[in-house]
Amino acid sequence: MAHEQLNPLVLPDADGNFGKHGGKIGHPKLAAALAEIEAGFRSIIGDAAFVEEMKRLQATYIGRPSPIYHAQTLSKRGAQIYLKREDLNHTGAHKINHCIGEVLLAKKLGKKKVIAETGAGQHGVALATAAALLGLECEIHMGVVDIQKEHPNVSRMKILGAKLVPVSAGAGTLKEAVDSAFEAYMSQFDGSMFAIGSVVGPAPYPEMVSYFQSIIGHEAREQFQSQYGGLPDEVVACVGGGSNALGLFNAFINDESVDLVGVEPAGEGLDKPGRHAATMTLGKFGNIQGFNCYYLQEADGTPAAVHSIASGLDYPGIGPQHCHLKDLGRGRYETVTDKEALDAFLALSREEGIIPALESSHAVAYALRRAKELDGNRRLLVNLSGRGDKDIDYVLSKIDV
Repeated sequence: MAHEQLNPLVLPDADGNFGKHGGKIGHPKLAAALAEIEAGFRSIIGDAAFVEEMKRLQATYIGRPSPIYHAQTLSKRGAQIYLKREDLNHTGAHKINHCIGEVLLAKKLGKKKVIAETGAGQHGVALATAAALLGLECEIHMGVVDIQKEHPNVSRMKILGAKLVPVSAGAGTLKEAVDSAFEAYMSQFDGSMFAIGSVVGPAPYPEMVSYFQSIIGHEAREQFQSQYGGLPDEVVACVGGGSNALGLFNAFINDESVDLVGVEPAGEGLDKPGRHAATMTLGKFGNIQGFNCYYLQEADGTPAAVHSIASGLDYPGIGPQHCHLKDLGRGRYETVTDKEALDAFLALSREEGIIPALESSHAVAYALRRAKELDGNRRLLVNLSGRGDKDIDYVLSKIDV
């Protein structure tokens, strides 16, 4: 796990910037706390004992490497569709990859508690799991709307011993959960560490989370070449904050023959303000929650209301590395509606026997659409970032069975 595993294009400059995006926090006390986290991060990634412990937990606790599966029935539509099965990780999603790293870091720094936000609940479950494993307290802030939608994950967090803080301010979704968690953290710097759940926020979080998630792409690139020969034509992942996508993209950035495709939520339609979360498609540059990026905003620059059928994607901003990849023309960002995501959820469930998270269903939906445009020799590698246990009740409320 040498630091060289991150491509230079997704490494920040000394000020925490990726091109014009990213940056460090200006708040003096918070800046000092984040500087402590950054120094700790730099220390542990060069520590052989830490690297060895991470490798041990990845293999024996998370269950890595996650396999690549050729979805042969879905592939009858045209291009061949392959799935990187992050849904098979312990806790059911990619989030455990960085949560183990963040909690190990918190322990190294002498902290007794980790604090975080969660949308769909996968980050909350993964952080609560890592905290239980390593003996730290865990406090999770979650919007009341998402608590209702993602009840199974709420129950899991409570069983794992986490303190759940409902957030009713504003829309009661992911952005408000981030605001609430940061506010709580600012009152308890000394004994706690904030553990962001994606490649968003001020430095060092985008770099740190992408470092821990980069194992997805490095595994996938080696596996695909070994199992199927050559490289895929496109690597595809859903994007909210963008951690699972960046984890996959990183290892393929230098492969010019491979398109990097992020899929964001068009919700109920791009023509309906407040009813989508298509940040890269319709967002503008600015500063949100302490970092610069493209985000959906009102005329006065405040974050706009957003929506997605997938709780983990309804965030008005996106990670600065994705913005930088877009500016460079290296990343391509597409949209999928709620209906397309729901249809893809059912297609993968009923044609391959794999129930995906609604977040991941956005990437699957794009792949199904794209497969019809390509011949059967083209290959699409989709990051199946999470499983859909958490979404079953919600999906059943939306369909006739």
